[in-house]
Amino acid sequence: MGNKTVAFLWDESFLWGLMAYNALKATGLPFELVRSDDIKNGKLKDYRMLFVPGGWASNKMKTLGEKGISEIKKFVNSGGNYLGFCGGAGFATLDGIGLLNIKRIPTKQRVPSFSGKICLNINEHHIWKRIGKHSHEVTDSPIHPFTHSPIFHAWWPSQFLINDKSIKILATYGNALPDSFSSDLNVGDVEANGGWSEMEEIYKINLNPTRLKNEPAVVEGSSGKGKMILSLIHFDTIDDANGAIVLSNLWEYLSGQKSEETPKLNSSLHHSIIPSILADLESEVDELISLGIRNFLWFWKNPMLLQWRRGVRGLEYCTLYVMIKEIAEILKKQQSAVSSQLDLEKIKELLIMFTEKAKQLLILERYAMQNGHITPLSPPLSREGWGGENIPEIHEMRTELFGNSKSHGGLFKKLIDEVDNVLYALIKNKEA
Repeated sequence: MGNKTVAFLWDESFLWGLMAYNALKATGLPFELVRSDDIKNGKLKDYRMLFVPGGWASNKMKTLGEKGISEIKKFVNSGGNYLGFCGGAGFATLDGIGLLNIKRIPTKQRVPSFSGKICLNINEHHIWKRIGKHSHEVTDSPIHPFTHSPIFHAWWPSQFLINDKSIKILATYGNALPDSFSSDLNVGDVEANGGWSEMEEIYKINLNPTRLKNEPAVVEGSSGKGKMILSLIHFDTIDDANGAIVLSNLWEYLSGQKSEETPKLNSSLHHSIIPSILADLESEVDELISLGIRNFLWFWKNPMLLQWRRGVRGLEYCTLYVMIKEIAEILKKQQSAVSSQLDLEKIKELLIMFTEKAKQLLILERYAMQNGHITPLSPPLSREGWGGENIPEIHEMRTELFGNSKSHGGLFKKLIDEVDNVLYALIKNKEA
């Protein structure tokens, strides 16, 4: 293996990539961003560990192609270590590229829409060594397994199906906290007012977070000479002190590197005048999010994640907003980081096209919610259960904006790819 520490795969991560980037920077952990083309060209040999953050595993596989997937397998088998969070964990399973002998439970059989804080039952391991008896404490010695349930965050995770006894289960799910959500339902509110049976009958999906209890949340395995840790828990959640501790332990365990001193902000950065085009981009996403808030479609859970009502594509809108804001923040702080005017113009053109239709769609979906139960994906061309006359229009607009699957598609995919390319270039320029 090479002398460099960690390769961070940026592609097809979007919001989750940015969240992980910010968490790693705040924790002072060493890494370098790489793209799929870098991996295809053999750059992994320079690193000790590959980190793959959240995001749609299927889209990561498409971007890497057979060559990139082969390079990752060769890297791990030769002794490189692998860390995957959520989508990055699913990417390594048999449902992904098959690095580890684990499957994912089919969506209909799992709790597909849990988000928020949850306790873990943890087995003794290096990665937990500084979590104290109470979740806010820090100690210097390893914990004894199952003596407490530290709190972390899960964001719409899949679930593992494990039959291979060589796979080590490092943690299982415990109890969900009352301020967490299942779909758009607050866990504490539901449990205080009758329970989940009626809601599951209405929503036609598994909602009760107790279905997660004792299911594997963090696992470890190996392939060839390489070690792998797959986590359905987001230890990279913003402002998560426990997560930051585990991140540092994961880095030490898999890459051999400890946290560096947290970088200091350069107070001498030259502030440029915000170009009008940047103000336009911010204005577009501000109004889009504000429309959702005033129509009771979503609210902010933390500075990077919305909680939305079932029936709208909240994650996509949230992703777009956060990434545009990050671009604006970098451009405001660093004169040298100004992006190509043509890149921003292209984003503006696509963004205006997207937001104009998205705002219309959100209002139609809001009205449809008043008439009956709706689902996040495109509805069938049927009026049954919707009670409205706008079903064909909603279907057509959803398809145009997002495609016909859960993963990113349609106009949104074209837009977010452009945003992602600009953000990646700005971050790399900032670090140069």
